[in-house]
Amino acid sequence: MSADARRVDGAATGRRVLLGVGGGIAAYKMAFVASRLVQQGHHVRVAMSRHAEAFIGRATFEGLTGRPAIVSPTQVDPDGTVPHIAATRDADVLVIGPATADLLARLAAGVADDAVCLAAVACRCRRIVCPAMNDAMWEDGTVQRNVATLRALGFEVLGPATGWLAEGYAAVGRMVEPDAILAAIEVDA
Repeated sequence: MSADARRVDGAATGRRVLLGVGGGIAAYKMAFVASRLVQQGHHVRVAMSRHAEAFIGRATFEGLTGRPAIVSPTQVDPDGTVPHIAATRDADVLVIGPATADLLARLAAGVADDAVCLAAVACRCRRIVCPAMNDAMWEDGTVQRNVATLRALGFEVLGPATGWLAEGYAAVGRMVEPDAILAAIEVDA
């Protein structure tokens, strides 16, 4: 069976997962999540924030999912659909990671200026954010207020974990590992 046939079969039987990829060093973990979900037979679509491509290219996600990445608020798919709306209409779950301090602030304020934030505003399904940032940023009162706002809006917050940070030391702020994200997606499967 070809990879395309498996994707089509999986899309018919699996969950519909929308992955929102933020602009942080941990974006590579979302590629692993996308790959594992496709291998497990789930339908995966990826939306990328305005800064995500500085860390990981859209071609990575398009190759893993077999579907165009959603990268612009004005993007229109070849069939005429607006992908940031169509993808949310069908999604069982939206998972956003790495959710940087900037991305958390834009989500909490309802700023819909990129594909990820637009998807979050349009989504009626479960929404999970996976924070990732420096420990000082994570502990900042503004970030904590934004996280509390997101929880009040119904977002699930997964992490952050304590571990090795990009700055070269271990502290709280590391994005949770892909297995934790996969487990959270499957909670009500």
